[in-house]
Amino acid sequence: MVDRFFQHLNKFVEVTEEEFQEITNYVEVITLRKKECIMSAGKICDANYFVLSGCLHMFFTDEKGVEKTLQFAIENWWLSDAQALYHQKETEFNIQAIEASEVLVIKANKEKELLERFPKLEVYFRSIYQIAYGAALKRMQYIFSFSKEEIFFRFRDEFPEFVNRVPQYLIATFLGLTPEYLSKLRAK
Repeated sequence: MVDRFFQHLNKFVEVTEEEFQEITNYVEVITLRKKECIMSAGKICDANYFVLSGCLHMFFTDEKGVEKTLQFAIENWWLSDAQALYHQKETEFNIQAIEASEVLVIKANKEKELLERFPKLEVYFRSIYQIAYGAALKRMQYIFSFSKEEIFFRFRDEFPEFVNRVPQYLIATFLGLTPEYLSKLRAK
């Protein structure tokens, strides 16, 4: 399964088999059960997570006790609270497995060592963060530009892998909809 990470790295930078074997010394692979949390609000964010298999979501709980999904991550996606990780602060977010998942974990201190040992991975992570930033901007554009109905249909058309894997209520919170309204849209 870690071969997935090797292939992903090589989409952005050239990493030899020998280098990759050394890189694996800086990471850990863990298995999560469905609904298991890997990061919890109020705790120091000390790791970055790469999905080898499965699906995760990052969320917070609002003042009414309602969970609001901020991000999803499926195979080959990274997920973490980048600000809290960078500053080694408490996160306000949770990361939970939507389905049984296998996740590569790189702790903040190990990531620093890894980047010192393999400076070319700075290019890799910069590319990943640029893609994530672009996706966040696109989501904001959708929120400001489209009706709730248009947002759902665009999301469905651009990301069918999520619509087929993620429970409807989580998609609803991600898109700022109620589950009931989303159910009506899906029926159309």
